[in-house]
Amino acid sequence: MSTQGVIVRVEMGIVPCPCCFGPTIVQKSDPRNVVTLEHGGFVAYETVRICAARCRHPSGTLVTVRSENLSRLVPAGGVFGYDVEVFVGLARFVHHKQREEIRAELAKKGITPSSGEISALALRFLKHLAELHASRQPALREAIERDGGYPLNFDATGEDGRGTLLVAYDGWREWVLGAWKLPTERADQITPHLVDVAERFGLPCALMRDLGRAVRRAAKDFVRKLKLKIPVLGCHLHFLGDIGEDLLKAAHDKLRGFFQKDKLLPGLRAFVRDLGRKLGTDLPAIREEVLEWAADDPSEHVLPDGRTGLATVRALAQWVLDSARDGKHLGFPFERPYLDLYERARKVRRAVDAFLRRPPDGKALCRALQRLARLLDPVVTAKNVSETSETICARAELFDELRVALRLNPKPSGDDAPDLSVDEAVAELCDIRKAVRTLKQSLRKRRPERGPAEDTREAIDIVLKHLEQHENSLWGHVITLSENVGGGIRVVARTNNLLESFFHRMKHGERRRSGRKVLTDDFEHLPAEAAMAYNLTKPNYVKIVCWSLEKLPDAFADLDIAKRSLALGTTPSERTATVEEPRADFASLPRADRRVVRAETLRQRIEAAARSRAPRRLVALG
Repeated sequence: MSTQGVIVRVEMGIVPCPCCFGPTIVQKSDPRNVVTLEHGGFVAYETVRICAARCRHPSGTLVTVRSENLSRLVPAGGVFGYDVEVFVGLARFVHHKQREEIRAELAKKGITPSSGEISALALRFLKHLAELHASRQPALREAIERDGGYPLNFDATGEDGRGTLLVAYDGWREWVLGAWKLPTERADQITPHLVDVAERFGLPCALMRDLGRAVRRAAKDFVRKLKLKIPVLGCHLHFLGDIGEDLLKAAHDKLRGFFQKDKLLPGLRAFVRDLGRKLGTDLPAIREEVLEWAADDPSEHVLPDGRTGLATVRALAQWVLDSARDGKHLGFPFERPYLDLYERARKVRRAVDAFLRRPPDGKALCRALQRLARLLDPVVTAKNVSETSETICARAELFDELRVALRLNPKPSGDDAPDLSVDEAVAELCDIRKAVRTLKQSLRKRRPERGPAEDTREAIDIVLKHLEQHENSLWGHVITLSENVGGGIRVVARTNNLLESFFHRMKHGERRRSGRKVLTDDFEHLPAEAAMAYNLTKPNYVKIVCWSLEKLPDAFADLDIAKRSLALGTTPSERTATVEEPRADFASLPRADRRVVRAETLRQRIEAAARSRAPRRLVALG
C-alpha cells in the first residue's frame, strides 16, 4: 500500500455529549494511513472527543464523538476505503479477475495493495454484501410481492462431492435469495434454509426442483412443515435425462467396454501417428490433394496412388476418431458417443472393403488399408457389438419419442426455452401434457405381454414407471395471481435451467479466474456469499439495495455505522446470546479434520500399535 504523504486533519469544534448533552474534551488524535479511490492515499489525524462526565453506553464503552465524514470513507480501524473494497469485490466475484490483474488495475490508480490484502478486501466485500442483502429484505420482499410471489428454484452444486453450495433462486426475477455451504446434500440440511427463505421473502407460489432424492425429500418436508398448497414441480429436463439414463446407460456402457477391451481408440491413434511420420513434411501439401480426391466422383471407389493414398487412409482413421463431431455437446443420454463411434467405424470398415476390391498399386498403401481393416474388425464384425448397438438404437427411438412429446431440445448453453407469451406458454403446456398422455396410452398398447420381445417390454416399463412416479410433478406451471397485484396468470419455467445455467456461469467464471479445469479445491474455499454477487448484475436488484453500483460504498458505510450504534446499545451478555451455535459437520473427512488425520505422527502411532504384540484372543465387549 502506498500513500502520497498528504496529511488531513479531521477536527471538530465543541460538540456536546450525545448522551447527557454536557461538554466533551479531546481524548486523542491518532494518525491513520488511509487509501481510497476518490482521494488516493493520505494520513488522517482524527480528533476524538470524550464525555467530560464519563458517560457510558449500555455496552460499557465510554461515550465518544468521532468524525462521521471519515467513518463514511473507511471502516473503523481500516486502511482501505469502502470504494476500494467494492472495486476489488466486483472485479473478483463479478468479473472473475485474478489477484494480480486486480493489483495491476489498482496500481494504475496509485494504489498498490499486496495479494493478501486483495483477498482480505474480497472477503470483506462478501461480508458487507450479505449484510446489505439482509438489511434490504423488506424492500426486496415488497418487490417480489408486487410480482404476485415467486417460484422458488433450489438446487445444490459442488465439485467431486466437496464444497457443496445450496442456492435458493427467484425464478421470475432471477435473484439469488439465499446461498449456503452444506457439509453434505441431505434433506435435513436443505429444508431449514428453504423455511428461512420463505420467512424472509414470503411464501413461494411454486417450487421447482430436480429429481434428486435429497431435494425431493426437502421439498416435501418444506411443504408439509409450512402447510402449503402449492405445486411442487419436477424439472422436465431432469425427468427426461433420468429416463434416458435408465434406458440407455447399461447398453452404452457395454458398448464402451467392447471398444476399451479391443483398444480401438489407442490403435487408431497410433496408426494415424505412424502414417503422419511417414508422410513427414510433405503432409501439408498432400492434404490439398486428399481434398481434391474427396471432391471427385463418389461412385469411383479407387484410392489415389502413392503418398496421397496414404494420406487418404490416414484421413479415414481420423474420421473415425472424430466421431464426437456428430454430437452437439449435450452429453449423455441426449447423445450416445460410443454409438456414434461404432457407426463411423462400421462405415469406414465397409469403405475399406470397397477400396480393396480395386486394390491400389503401391504395396505400402495396401498394407495401410489392411492394417486399418484389422483395427476395425474386432468391434465391427463381432455379433455381440452389433446386438448391443441395435439395442441402443431401439431404446434411443423410444427416448426420442418422449423427448418429442415433451418438446425438449436442450442447447449447450442450457437455454432451451424460446421466448413465448403467457398465452403461448399456456397453450404449449396443454399440448405437451396431451402429447405425453397420448404417448403413455400408446406405450401401454405397444407393450408386448409375452414372447421374445423382452427388451422392448423392459424399455417400455422403464418409461411407464417414471411417468407413474413423477407425473404429478410434471404439471402445475400456470400460476393464478391475486387480485391484489392485478390478477391474471404467470407461467413457471418447465425446467430448472435458470439455476443450472447460473451454476454453469459461476463455475466458468471460477475456471477463468483460477486457470484450473477441476474446481474441487476452489469450490471448497469459495464462500457461499459469492453467489449473491451475481445479483449485482441485475439492475432491478441493484436499484433496491443501493440505487446504483456507484452508491454501493455508501451503503456499506451505512451498514457499519448502524452496526456500531447497535453494538454500543447492547450489553455484553446480549451480544453473546446472539452468537449462533456451530453447525454439525456430517462430511466423512471435513477439511478441518484432514490436518489431524493426515499428520505423520498419527500414522506413526497407528503403525507402532499395529506392530505391538497381539493378544492371544480377542475379547468381545458388551
